[in-house]
Amino acid sequence: MLELLSRRWQMVVLRGVVAVLFGVVAIAWPGITVLSLALLFGAYTLLDGISALTMAFGQGERTDKIHLIALGALGIIAGLIALIWPQITVVVLLVIIAVWAIVAGATQIAAAIRLRKVIRNEWFLALSGAVALVLGILLIVQPAEGAIALVIAIATFALAWGIVLIVLGLRLRTIARTTASAAPPA
Repeated sequence: MLELLSRRWQMVVLRGVVAVLFGVVAIAWPGITVLSLALLFGAYTLLDGISALTMAFGQGERTDKIHLIALGALGIIAGLIALIWPQITVVVLLVIIAVWAIVAGATQIAAAIRLRKVIRNEWFLALSGAVALVLGILLIVQPAEGAIALVIAIATFALAWGIVLIVLGLRLRTIARTTASAAPPA
């Protein structure tokens, strides 16, 4: 694995550069990033709905066709709504993420309480649950600001990830050069 990575160190650096660029763009224009995700979701669901309807009018039993027609119609409607009103799509998506974070956070806190006599440092689990719970509540209370914060968090992760990949790629280049110079002449 190390040999393969060191031979392809340029690709590791390229991945890092792309991640850093994405992070910079997302931080510079977080609203556009959120809007782009909603539009991408809209295009996907619209195309998925159209393909389901296309399959429904092929061969098959009536019950299969009804299922595909319903799925196709729902996909087309959801896709059109997302494309026409991307802001609403973002808010709905954030509410889903918020509900998930609240449930996940409460579950992690409950697990930490139940496991406190079985494991050590259960407070890490409780802390991660508390963070998820707070995130969920903040997203419910202020979804628009939550969307921007979520994009900035993702962008910050992308920047850090990109920097790590760049450093790893440069380190792999050093390993590749060392390995090449240590190899016996052919």
